[in-house]
Amino acid sequence: MNNLKILTEGAAKLGLTLSEYQVNQLVKYKDLLLEWNEKMNLTAITDEKEVMIKHFLDALSCATVSQINENAKIIDVGTGAGFPGIPLKIYFPNVTLTLLDSLNKRINFLKTVCESIGLKNIQFVHGRAEDFGINKQHREQYDIAVARAVAELNVLSEYCLPFVRVGGYFVCQKGPSIHEEIERGKKAIEALGGRIVDRKDVVLPFSEITHNIVIIEKVKNTPTKFPRKAGTPSKNPLI
Repeated sequence: MNNLKILTEGAAKLGLTLSEYQVNQLVKYKDLLLEWNEKMNLTAITDEKEVMIKHFLDALSCATVSQINENAKIIDVGTGAGFPGIPLKIYFPNVTLTLLDSLNKRINFLKTVCESIGLKNIQFVHGRAEDFGINKQHREQYDIAVARAVAELNVLSEYCLPFVRVGGYFVCQKGPSIHEEIERGKKAIEALGGRIVDRKDVVLPFSEITHNIVIIEKVKNTPTKFPRKAGTPSKNPLI
């Protein structure tokens, strides 16, 4: 099966429809990802088919979340090589997107990708979530925060919930062990002003991989003491 079929049929299995233009954008993105990856560490996944499934279809699964729509103002926290933010922007071209990452060389890669594939209305922010979560220009300014990261849910919530306005959502991609993380993270999420409202099981097309999307609603303002200073959430997680 070629890359185009993986994208179009995989998206259809997720309940999504990709136009030819969107598929071409994703293919160009893939080419740039693999080209730049030879010079800097962007991804351990270098097989083209695996990139299509484990990066693109994985990221696009977030577009199945009803809380994310064409008019949303979204921040992708710790975006890395642009996941899930850039595929979401490709699928919902009218969203306002901010890509936040702590490495400037990754920010330069993201700028190149977005310019090359014609994505507009994107803000690129070089920095740490703990620093920008207290910045008035970003704190509680977004409808949606998204993250796809290896940190536990309580840590990710301290990174992400401060960016979300009351009434908005933190949409978090997690692995199969999410049940234990949810139990461990409930108190932390509540302390940060959040409430878990849904969890979606996602089977990635053309793979044996199952992951979860956890949807956390922002029900009250995050106390001003959060996020704590850089490095603290990961070293001393809220419990």
